[in-house]
Amino acid sequence: MTQQQTVIYPARLVRTMDPARPVAEAVAVVGDRFRAVGTVEELQSYGPARIDRRYTDHVLMPGFVEAHSHVAAGAMWRGTYVGHYPRRMPNGEWSAACRTLDDVLAELARADAALGDPAEPLFAWGLDPIHLPGERLSAAALDRVSATRPIMVMHANLHILTLNSAAMALDRIDTTASASATAPPGGGDGVVTDGSGRLTGELREPEAMGLSSLFHRWEKDVLTMDADALRAFGAMARDVGATTLTDLNSAEPASDAAVRRWRSVVDADDYPARISQFLAGGGVPSYADAAARVAELRAHNGPKMRYGGIKLMLDGSIQGFTARLQPPGYLGSDENGLWVQRPELYAEAFRTYHRAGLLIHVHCNGDEATQVFLDTLEDVLCTSPRPGHRHTVTHSQLSTPAQYRRMAELGACANIFSNHLWYWGDQHVGITLGADRASRMNAAATALRCGVPISLHCDAPVTPLNPLLTAMYAIARRTESGATIGAPERITLDEAMRAITVGGAYLLKMDHEIGTVEAGKYADLAVLDTDPYQCVDEPEGLADIRVLGTMVGGVNFAGGMHFPAAQLRERSGGVWR
Repeated sequence: MTQQQTVIYPARLVRTMDPARPVAEAVAVVGDRFRAVGTVEELQSYGPARIDRRYTDHVLMPGFVEAHSHVAAGAMWRGTYVGHYPRRMPNGEWSAACRTLDDVLAELARADAALGDPAEPLFAWGLDPIHLPGERLSAAALDRVSATRPIMVMHANLHILTLNSAAMALDRIDTTASASATAPPGGGDGVVTDGSGRLTGELREPEAMGLSSLFHRWEKDVLTMDADALRAFGAMARDVGATTLTDLNSAEPASDAAVRRWRSVVDADDYPARISQFLAGGGVPSYADAAARVAELRAHNGPKMRYGGIKLMLDGSIQGFTARLQPPGYLGSDENGLWVQRPELYAEAFRTYHRAGLLIHVHCNGDEATQVFLDTLEDVLCTSPRPGHRHTVTHSQLSTPAQYRRMAELGACANIFSNHLWYWGDQHVGITLGADRASRMNAAATALRCGVPISLHCDAPVTPLNPLLTAMYAIARRTESGATIGAPERITLDEAMRAITVGGAYLLKMDHEIGTVEAGKYADLAVLDTDPYQCVDEPEGLADIRVLGTMVGGVNFAGGMHFPAAQLRERSGGVWR
């Protein structure tokens, strides 16, 4: 048997994130694993090796781990982007930024003119009504773009969509549809009407959105997870230093054909990331059958394409007013949000997947949803104890100190949506929650004080994939206007860097394989032009670090963000400081 060659990569600095040996000057790689870290002289003592000096002037870190993202981010650009913030598109160019309703309608009009077939639907995404002054996007406004072409606009939070009249007519959606798309007791109505009882075109959360055949066509035609979408997502990861991703709440069926397609792309040597797929566990015919299928897939995991996780959804979006909040609720409103899955059905699903030994991440934006998660977890653990389950509250945006203490008692984790602080922080202060509760959002410092393992995430495509920015938001806690929101909840640079490396790995139950640079772990690296720890006094400097590429399983991938993130500041009109 031929022994694999050892390759030594000297660097300006290696930050291992391993407390036993935090820094080094080189790494040694054999095959897809780290052999050792240390000085070049030390590494040469292990036997014959080839020295590769491509990273001599660069900083190496463990590849970043994004523990809440969606491969849909690689497919969304098949639709028209109408978001408030400019985004870097897969072709490297910048999208438009829609700051007013007129901007949105103008972008849609351009897309309408570009479509040849007059019957072809127009799909758009990224709408952020809470950022738009004045009139809210409605069917009447969309009818000004086209009264005949069906139009569907998905909101940035992916929990709400807006249709024009032609799209509603396709499925005869009228005011009587409201009764078939209501939440359980205590929730609002997913089919929105105005003060006169007329439909606005807005459908909230899956039960109501599912009334539209256009929504299902969007899932099928726009969000199809073909090889192109998978590769686009992998390229996004390479460009920001992320070597492990998730497809959380995957809409893909767990069919043999789908599994073959994903494995053929992701497990290939030329794919620049690992993907941990969490299948949607709520809207399935049988929880037991779904659990058995995921357990079967997990038994045959490849080196990069992983199964074994389940995603459940409890509530909606805070900025969309569909998250479930404990008192005092939303600012200036007595209404609460919607249950995406009724708590009693959620409890049944959770119990089934837990007993099957699967890892469960649960979408909880509001603190009422977090409370349901905790009550269910405690009840299930009393009858089915399972040490080391690592079930996770994902988003955890309004989780309270008492809830974090209870998470620690129950062995739960928190994946915190720190990006929200910059993208919607000003709106949470002024519109959804008020200054007091907004300052307590995404409370990473409280979670750590309570002993809860955490990671930080972007929820791409809701916000752009970029772990260094995600870390920066948690450290600085600045809003788009430059205000500081909840300074006592700031975490240190070291805590943030651990959250996007070994923290994410821990939440995915992969910390024995990734997350630190250690002998025996997968040789996954982020290649940077600057040491992030130079930004300890100025965390905003993380935004300007260039990612030059990655290594995944010992394979080098050139690429990276070839522009400073300062360009995003200039284009968005926002500030980091």
